[in-house]
Parts: sequence; structure tokens; C-alpha cells
Amino acid sequence: MFRIIWCKGKLLDSRKNSKRGNMEKFTRINLLLDFYGPLLTERQQRMLEEHYAQDLSLGEIATARGVTRQAVHDTIKRATLALEHYEDKLGLVEKFLYQRTRITEAAELLDALPVEQGETYEQIKALLQDVLGVAEG
Repeated sequence: MFRIIWCKGKLLDSRKNSKRGNMEKFTRINLLLDFYGPLLTERQQRMLEEHYAQDLSLGEIATARGVTRQAVHDTIKRATLALEHYEDKLGLVEKFLYQRTRITEAAELLDALPVEQGETYEQIKALLQDVLGVAEG
């Protein structure tokens, strides 16, 4: 049995090297990169993008950039630690995920209302969907 939990903004996964665990890590790094990427150097941003978003191996990145695989590994490791540090201090990703969940819950509750769904209902629903669309897009 395994568990995936969030603890102080960090994903904890009891499974090591699992495909789902890797997907969770890739998703988390991409979210962190979306929020805090501009705080990294261009080199760090590019290497993280190539590795996590484009799914290139360290060797592929090293060959394309004319550096060693170890240099790519070190850069990605430092950049990932920096992103985690920013999240620990600012918590923007955690707040974003929480707010998105709460807005989704509000939209579901609105749909479950047993009242006549008039113009006000439609306006509220449109606002919630607009916020969710911006948050996901």
C-alpha cells in the first residue's frame, strides 16, 4: 500500500520511482516553474523546461547544450531546490491549489441547489467557470 500526501507544500510519496510518483513530481515541478520560474536564471529555466515539460533526458539536454550530463543534473537539482524554497516561503502554489479546489466545490454546490435556476444563478455559475478557466489555463 502507498500514500501520497501534501505536507507543508511538498509532495510526499511512499512509492519510490513509480510512474505515478514521477508524474506527480513532473506536475509539481511544472506548477512551481509556472509560479516561480522568472526568479530562476535563464539557464535553469530552460533546463527545467526541457527536462520536465518536454520530457528530455539529462543526456539529451547535455548533448544539445554541449555540456556534461553532470552539469545538467546539478543545474536541475539547484533549480528544483530553489523552486521548493520559494514555495516554502511564499506558498503560492499551495494557495492556488486550495482556491481552485474550493471554487470547484462551490460550483458543484451551486449545481446541487434545489431552487429555480434564474439569471443570478447563471451569472454566479459563469463567474465560477471563468475563474476556474483562468486558474487552469
